[in-house]
Order: sequence, then C-alpha cells, then structure tokens
Amino acid sequence: MATMTRVMVTGGGGFVGKNVVKRLRARGIDVHVLARGSYPELEALGCTMHRVDLADASTVSRALAGCDTVFHVAARAGVWGPRHAFEDANVRGTENVLAACRANGVQRLVFTSSPSVTFDGTDHLDASNDLPYPTRWLSDYPRTKALAEAAVLAAASPDLHVVALRPHLVYGPDDPHLLPRLLARAHAGRLRIVGDGTNRVSLTYVDNAAVAHLQAVDALLQDGAASPAHGRAFFINDAEPVVLWDWLNRLFGEVGVEPVRGRVPAGLAYHLGSVAEGAWSLLGRTDDPPMTRFVARQLATSHTYSLTPAREAFGYVPEVEGEDGFRRTVASIRMSGFPAS
Repeated sequence: MATMTRVMVTGGGGFVGKNVVKRLRARGIDVHVLARGSYPELEALGCTMHRVDLADASTVSRALAGCDTVFHVAARAGVWGPRHAFEDANVRGTENVLAACRANGVQRLVFTSSPSVTFDGTDHLDASNDLPYPTRWLSDYPRTKALAEAAVLAAASPDLHVVALRPHLVYGPDDPHLLPRLLARAHAGRLRIVGDGTNRVSLTYVDNAAVAHLQAVDALLQDGAASPAHGRAFFINDAEPVVLWDWLNRLFGEVGVEPVRGRVPAGLAYHLGSVAEGAWSLLGRTDDPPMTRFVARQLATSHTYSLTPAREAFGYVPEVEGEDGFRRTVASIRMSGFPAS
C-alpha cells in the first residue's frame, strides 16, 4: 500500500480545507497549504504555508514540488460576480493544479467539487452519480466547477489517481458562508420561504465532508488506478436528508431568531431573480443581488443524494449523525453571541 509523505492542500484555510488539514496533521503527515491569505492557526499546527494565487501557474508548480498527494479544495464560490473571476479561480486555477501535478509527478489528487455541477433547476431525489451535467447554467459558479471537475476526471491516468467529491450544503461550527448569511437575513426580516416549503435537501456536516476526503484518498492509496473511486465523482452528505425550511426554522428558533413565515411562490422568486440579475449587470454591481435565478431554484426544489456509490467505492460512512451536527452547530452559534443584543 502506498503512503502519503508530503501533501498539498489548496484552500487549506477555508471551511472544508481547514478540517482536511487538521485530519492530515493528526496522522503526522507533512502538510503544505496553498492559499492567498495568511493563516497563523495552520502554521501553529506545523503546516508549511505557500501564499500563492492559483492563477499563477509557475508558482503553483513550484509549490507542489516534492508533493505526492494534492487535495484541491480552493475555489471561488458564490452566486454572483464577474465571470472572469470564476473562470480564473475555478477553471484556470484547476488547470494549473493539474499541470503542476503532472510536472511534479504527483500521484494522487482529490478534488472538492459541488453537487451544483449537476443542478438543472429541477428536483433531484436520492440522485446517484449518473446525473449528467445540465445543458444550461443558472450561475457561473456551477458552470465553472463543472468545467473544473470534468478536467480533473479527464486527467485520471495510471500515473495520476484522481477522485472528485461533491459535498452538499456544508454546515457546522465556524461556517463562514451558508448559515451566517441565512441567519443575518432572517434576523433582519429579509428571508422568505421560497415555494411551498416542503422541499427536502441533503446537508453535509463539515466533519463528514472532511472524513470523506480522507476515506477517498485511502482508497487511492490502497488500490491506485484499480480503485473503484479512481476517475469518478461522488456525492457526499449526511445520512438522512431534511425538510429544508423546517430545519432552518428550527435552527433559527434555537438561537433566538424569529422563524420565517413569509412565503414567495417559486415562479415569482425566479422572475425576481432574473430582474435583479439584469439590474445588477446593467449597473455593474459585484455584490450579491437580493435574489438570483440559481438561488430561487435552490431554495424551492428538493435535492437529495444517494450515498451508495461513495459507500461502495471507498467506504464512505458519515462520522457525525445529523442531529449531533445540528446540536454542535447551534452551540457554536450561541457561543458566537449571535444575535447581538
């Protein structure tokens, strides 16, 4: 069985990346982190930091010198922004990582993708890995992540063993993205239930996202190109889906925020998103519009995913049960002092 001796984690200072880094360090592995910012917490863990922009191919290649394994977690996320910014980070950045892997003889690459690469605006229930990429995109984020994922899977070879993971709606303590935005909007009275409020979604507690990365790379270490995980993409989430708006309202109530009761029909939300996108484009604004077509569809539809392919290919088992993850998240929000009095 092969071993990991020197590992690079791109985006290691982010929500998922940091948790991957901590697990690697707990194994005593020499971890290098490629990021645009400074992260003293990771340096304190013994990581070697590389302050590099993924768009700079030559410095990315130098940073990966000597690495045998790469976790490519870095990405530009979001529902709005300049098209070139998403393409530079997600497409060209991934192309640069792939080129650096080839140039430096990296043997394994675990790519953090997203279920949004298959999202076509309709319900997906217990969907498996055979979902195709859509023919029409509602946002540059899923479009560019799909292009990046396709490039990674196409790079699979006897010399470079790859796997793509698609964790869905990652949440948990210290979440800097998903829940803080929803909490802020709900606290300000600016959040509405989109659709009939019965849509079911798969969530991913952050520890479950991180453990999937380690389980996947262990499968590549054990079997290499013969692993059933090699060259494939897998949905990752908690074991059981939730009714999205019931789950959110329960969380809001636990942290002292009034539950969301106002509703907007799904069709109207989509229309308002289209109007807002047009206005933001006309004005050249880069901040998030109050609604977008992608967000309208995401909030109104069901999207749940089967864990069977990941379980069979590399033994994925969620480490944290959904109720436990919910409780840990609530405790973290309370400790943060939200909402401020």
